[in-house]
Amino acid sequence: MLGEHHYLATEMPEYKDIIHQLKVSDRDFAKLYNIFVEVDKVIYRIEEGIETPSDQYTQTLKHQRALLKDEICDMLKTT
Repeated sequence: MLGEHHYLATEMPEYKDIIHQLKVSDRDFAKLYNIFVEVDKVIYRIEEGIETPSDQYTQTLKHQRALLKDEICDMLKTT
């Protein structure tokens, strides 16, 4: 959806506790999670019209966010 943050704990409430635990105990997970959050923030600013980059850049960011989310989900499922 446009103009919405994609909070992983909200989108995947069944993993909320595990997400928190991994953020504080697993350096690799925390780094990946933080990158996801930062990419999501940029996309949010674009969708709100605060920033106006090219459509190609926006699509690249959205693709990156989807890949990060997939990687995070894989990590969560193996925990």
